[in-house]
Amino acid sequence: MRPDTPAENVDHTTEAARLERTAGLYPEDTEALLLRAAAHLELSGDRPAATALYDRLLSSGDGLENPYLIRALKASNLWEYGHEAEARAIIDGIRTASPRDPAPWVIVAEALESHDELETAQEIFTEATRLLSGDAPKPPQSTHPLFFGRHRVRRMLGLPHDDWDTLADTLHSMPVTLDELHDPKRVWSLGSDNPAELEAEISRLRAELGAYREALSRPFPVAILHWPKAELTELLTAYPSLTSEYPSHEDHLSTIEASLRELSASGTPNLGVVTGTVPSYEAFAASEGTTPADATLLPQYATTLAARGRAVTWPPERTAVCWCGTDRTYGDCHGTQA
Repeated sequence: MRPDTPAENVDHTTEAARLERTAGLYPEDTEALLLRAAAHLELSGDRPAATALYDRLLSSGDGLENPYLIRALKASNLWEYGHEAEARAIIDGIRTASPRDPAPWVIVAEALESHDELETAQEIFTEATRLLSGDAPKPPQSTHPLFFGRHRVRRMLGLPHDDWDTLADTLHSMPVTLDELHDPKRVWSLGSDNPAELEAEISRLRAELGAYREALSRPFPVAILHWPKAELTELLTAYPSLTSEYPSHEDHLSTIEASLRELSASGTPNLGVVTGTVPSYEAFAASEGTTPADATLLPQYATTLAARGRAVTWPPERTAVCWCGTDRTYGDCHGTQA
């Protein structure tokens, strides 16, 4: 499917099958590709087939990058076609495990919310917010959906604002405030005969739709290719002509950060870093019918890795591990560059 294909023109069953075939060609990307395939199957209405893909991933071993995300998606999907007890058991297991990734928390809380389990949803949003952000005055970007979801559920429960609700509104960037977006009485205006009320509600819904699109949109990033030191040494040993592209590993890393900062300053959105390996690059070159020594192949390889879901978003949080692969935080590593 082309990235610019309108959603209404997507054949979700066909797209899911294509992604499954692609996963067979790129085993290292199986997790990302099958998760996208499962999402298409859910959209097509074939929820049992989506569950089968989640089970296939969970039974594949201990090498999963996001096992709790897969479990959360499976629970949400199961509940939608009548397997409530199993979904609740998975949700309880996720809460016990306390993953450090916000995504599984958001998914299970929203699953509960969609089935009118507002009290439990509020508990989970609060539990996750406390675990992952604590009392930080500027919580990481990845935790913002926790604050927004918690605000929404508490508004529906009629609970008074607390400090985290106030913080959520400051994190919110849409023109309509969170209090307006999350007002339970808004739905009443949809049945009104007053054109002014209907127009106001349409404006609110447009703002909310914009927020959802911003949160859910995952376009392919503009990605810069990164070679770990050992991989770059192997690459240049096998293909010395690429030395002109990579004079040294230190220069390579500095060039990546500088290029990303330049792109960001020019207004380019959705930037990322993809990490290459020599076997993968050689296989890509073979698929293109050319030699790996061809330097013009490098940006194409980076774009292909990004399209396969291998990109890491740039810039990372200052307290997150740096994109270059060291154990240092980004703020103490390449994030210190002027």
